[in-house]
Amino acid sequence: MESGQRIEAALERAFAAIETPAGPPRLAAAMRHAAFGGGQRIRPRLCLAVAMACGDDRPEVTDAALAAIEVLHCASLVHDDLPCFDDADTRRGKPTVHRAFNEPLAVLTGDALIVLAFQTLSRGAAGAPDRMARLVDIVAAAIGAPTGLCAGQAWESEPDVDLTEYQRAKTGVLFAAATEAGATAAGVGSPTWRTLGARLGEAYQVADDLRDVAADPEKLGKPVGQDEALGRPNAVKELGVPGAIARLKALVTEAVDSIPECPGREPLRTLILEETGRFIPASLAREAA
Repeated sequence: MESGQRIEAALERAFAAIETPAGPPRLAAAMRHAAFGGGQRIRPRLCLAVAMACGDDRPEVTDAALAAIEVLHCASLVHDDLPCFDDADTRRGKPTVHRAFNEPLAVLTGDALIVLAFQTLSRGAAGAPDRMARLVDIVAAAIGAPTGLCAGQAWESEPDVDLTEYQRAKTGVLFAAATEAGATAAGVGSPTWRTLGARLGEAYQVADDLRDVAADPEKLGKPVGQDEALGRPNAVKELGVPGAIARLKALVTEAVDSIPECPGREPLRTLILEETGRFIPASLAREAA
């Protein structure tokens, strides 16, 4: 099965568990609105690519891991878009959850998606309890304190913010979780896989900072100029456009150089270089050359 189809199928199985007549239909609809109908699925694709490079001997465990990672990401977007944070009107080219439904339901949607991530792991990885235990720990660390997604959001409320620490918690941590979870799902427990994800996550955040100042909002599917408007840390503000591009390239190099020895190391390296080549906005392509 092509990777995109496999990811969507895994997500559909995860959502089937909560889309029953027993629950509030608008909550289920809001959760689906948040997770489907857009998005590049970068994190679950990375999780799957690492698992396949390591052998992917338990596909059902890999599917549970990649679905949990993507559901967590969707939860973070729902909360990030709320009026108390970015107050965004669009996400992935459609109304944000609090605009399409309402603000209280958006808060509950984000919360329920976080829980769904753990439910997905407990069901899908039940046949490999040793791997499931580590996967739960990886996912929990990626969402909570002191360095998970909640911490990343909380840094925006601090008077003094270290850009690197902010980006690691805001974005890098879920990429690191994706690579480590992919390896763990395939029975490879080496923590060195986190380095690959951490560097890619930082690179993606730098690219997102570049998109925030240079991308077309219609093509991007969300507002631009948010960092400047909200006074948030931004690599372009700190390093300038040329400096941010140089930082992105350096992070990608560090990422591919960190890939541990595994059966699929070279195909994984090629795939990552191809994917990261699309990070820089088209309007900045000449400066990046």
